[in-house]
Amino acid sequence: MGILMILFFFIYQFNSATNIHFLIDFFKKFGLLGILFASLFFSNFIVKKNGLTKDSSYTILFYFIFLLFFPKIFNNINLLLANFFILLSMRRLISLQTLKAPKEKIFDASLWIFVASLFHFWAIIFLVLVYISIIFHVSRDYRNWLIPFVAFFVIATIFIAYDFIMDKTAINSYLQTEVINYKLDYFSNQTQNIAFSVFSVFLFFFIFPFIFSINNKPLNLQASYKKVLFALLFGVAIFLISPNKSSEILVFTFLPLAIIATNTIEYLQNKIQQEIILFISIICGLFCFFSQL
Repeated sequence: MGILMILFFFIYQFNSATNIHFLIDFFKKFGLLGILFASLFFSNFIVKKNGLTKDSSYTILFYFIFLLFFPKIFNNINLLLANFFILLSMRRLISLQTLKAPKEKIFDASLWIFVASLFHFWAIIFLVLVYISIIFHVSRDYRNWLIPFVAFFVIATIFIAYDFIMDKTAINSYLQTEVINYKLDYFSNQTQNIAFSVFSVFLFFFIFPFIFSINNKPLNLQASYKKVLFALLFGVAIFLISPNKSSEILVFTFLPLAIIATNTIEYLQNKIQQEIILFISIICGLFCFFSQL
């Protein structure tokens, strides 16, 4: 999977090179590639560590396929960083089911969400997932409800200090991103429209069987699956309300949807059905990728 990631990443980079500064910027692309690899690693770690799927590589395969749907994400450093920090927060929230060091996990998750919001403001919606996790696991201790405010104070203090010392416009620039835009008229060409439509079909195809199967999951994992479902809904919400809307904002839905898709595939007992769904997913991903080059 790592080799495929490198291959498609550089195919897109070479194809999108339009100016003489590309060779100078080329080495900066390795930073983007590093974030993509880290996102894949943490996605796989979250799934394996918490037993959200069987022992398979379907989750990172679907995550990779979803990246191919919207290749512009390969050049969007802010979204890649925001999504990476959201993955770090989800790692802590899903592991909250063990009830080990819950306060530290709540603080870490809140902290990463506030950091993510510095790169894409509406990532702050995932803070609701922190409180949902508290309700599921540790709602009786009132101190747990206050921990996110401590994380906010820490990040706010650091960010204000950065604004005062390094960049006088940082706070104003951040506050200007606090805008809601419900319009879906951002598509610049037909291929983006097709990619968005196909991704939407995948989302609805996988999400409904998953919703009805949650109650059949092991009791100790049901809360985790519900958090995955909420994470997907919050990712969609971020896409719907974000200003400067573009299809790559859907990156926040990639991990939750990959987990849901994997569970749907693994639930099927018919190997032929599994292979058909995987084959169609791969073909659709490749088509969307090459059609947008």
